[in-house]
Amino acid sequence: MDGLSDVSVSLEQNAEFDQAFELLLKLVDLRRADEIMPLGPAAVYTASVVLWLLVYQRLNRSAPLQTAVKHLVETASELCPDNKRIRENRLSSRTGTYSDARQRLTPEVAEWFAIEVSQSIIATAPPTLGGRRVFVIDGTTITLAPERALRVAFPPASNQFGEGVWPVALLAVAHELESGCAMLPEVGPMYGPQAVSEVELAQACLMRLPADSIILGDANFGIFSVAWGAVRNQQSFLLRMTEPRFDSLRKRATCVEQGEGWRTWSLKWIPSAADRRSNPDFPTGAAIEALLHEVVVHENLTLWLVTNLAESAALSAALYQRRGEVETDIRNIKVVLDTENIRARSEAMFRKELLTSMVAYNLVVQFRRQAAELARVPPKRLSFTGVWNTYRIFLMNKFSTDPAVWRSRFRIALHYAMRDKLPNRPGRNFERSTYKKGQKSAHFKKREKPPNPDKIQSRTPK
Repeated sequence: MDGLSDVSVSLEQNAEFDQAFELLLKLVDLRRADEIMPLGPAAVYTASVVLWLLVYQRLNRSAPLQTAVKHLVETASELCPDNKRIRENRLSSRTGTYSDARQRLTPEVAEWFAIEVSQSIIATAPPTLGGRRVFVIDGTTITLAPERALRVAFPPASNQFGEGVWPVALLAVAHELESGCAMLPEVGPMYGPQAVSEVELAQACLMRLPADSIILGDANFGIFSVAWGAVRNQQSFLLRMTEPRFDSLRKRATCVEQGEGWRTWSLKWIPSAADRRSNPDFPTGAAIEALLHEVVVHENLTLWLVTNLAESAALSAALYQRRGEVETDIRNIKVVLDTENIRARSEAMFRKELLTSMVAYNLVVQFRRQAAELARVPPKRLSFTGVWNTYRIFLMNKFSTDPAVWRSRFRIALHYAMRDKLPNRPGRNFERSTYKKGQKSAHFKKREKPPNPDKIQSRTPK
């Protein structure tokens, strides 16, 4: 498989290619959107067409409307319903109609599409622990265009010098661990009178997740309210805690097991007075039977975990350490797919573009899993950026409803994606660091501090 000329594969691999092909077709079948949001027979920009173009724009890093419309002109006969303008090649390349269609698209259709794709992908991945699925919850922020409507919905940050320019949206996202699939995000303002916290958004995420799943969260979520939210939704939790919070619980706990580098305590976890002040809806007898695990991973890392799972300290620590996989996932959504620069001018359009961004991300993640299975390597061994480039060039830019043509293109794309491997550099271990935030505008220049006239020495000769 080192060259494109070698496209003859074994019968076993042929079957694998066919299964992957059929699954991808199922994931990108948008025609059902037209049943949810029907339009007249003369409509070109149907719900399915608009959803496809929104995903196309995100997979092409915020491609302008003009690029998306010209892509539609080129592929209209395959994407659009039977229409006289399409048959006579008279479809306009102006962006006004598409812009109106984007605004007309209902949020319910975009949400339905995101849910359908994520659920279909998750169903293809095996459960993580004892037949149960694990979801990793984490938060992030997105700065938006400085439009009036967005500044009202997501106020900018402020300090003693006044309010900033860029609206800031706070997101909480749950990722299914085995598939890497991102669920629907919960979004709210980070600043202003209606500001919400990561914990509030995380609790809203829990309500979307299936019962009997396992919730993984970093130290930000290692508090009673998140654990109680999981229990209330019939879910289990495995949360990291800060050392002071862990120590305060350990004083009331009973040591039940210990070994080299680990100890386990059991306790009846009840909300503190501070927890009740911030969560007055807790019932009087709110309590959770939990285990505390202290696990020394190495001399520079000790995990303090709280869980209602019955698993050992070692297994709990090993499971929790997979939480780090979500860090690159969120980066890929924001940086590689350029979700950090959504150009929406209204809150409704921002939410629709965010949902289709998650669809675009999930399609690439699923395609990477399919390529990794054929290459017999873990999905994370393949570069997300490389697979994303392969997906958008081979599968998004040339859409075809002809099964033979699509199958041929899909096989070629998979052959390329299988070679998008990251360098194997054993022994390398980098500390977690943040990615430098880019400037929102090329015209933005750092404002220089005006000179202090009292400190300027006169140049007048004595």
